[in-house]
Amino acid sequence: MGMASLTGKSSLVAGILAAIGASVCCVGPLVLLALGIGGTWVGSLTAMEPYRPFFIGLTLLFLGLAFRKLYLVPQVCTPGTPCADPRTRRRQRLTFWIVATLLLALLAVPWLAPLFY
Repeated sequence: MGMASLTGKSSLVAGILAAIGASVCCVGPLVLLALGIGGTWVGSLTAMEPYRPFFIGLTLLFLGLAFRKLYLVPQVCTPGTPCADPRTRRRQRLTFWIVATLLLALLAVPWLAPLFY
């Protein structure tokens, strides 16, 4: 599957996975410690830090592809199919903005976390 064939939904899923990869080095240890799970192995999660810019780039790329699919490329639907219903498109756009907001917040955690402790 090439980049051009990604649907809006698969772009969002790929963006979510890339954002998780980008934040595992910083958010992962914080979440584990908040849950009471600790140990020296938690520190090894920071080994992903060098790959963070790559995952941030992937996240932004996939969010851009989803935005393009939802707003810039005209949708071709056969009448009577679910995609022809304007409520479906509205739900997809709402989902996009909720996911995009959460992903951008997740990516910003390493920069915002020092403000809280």
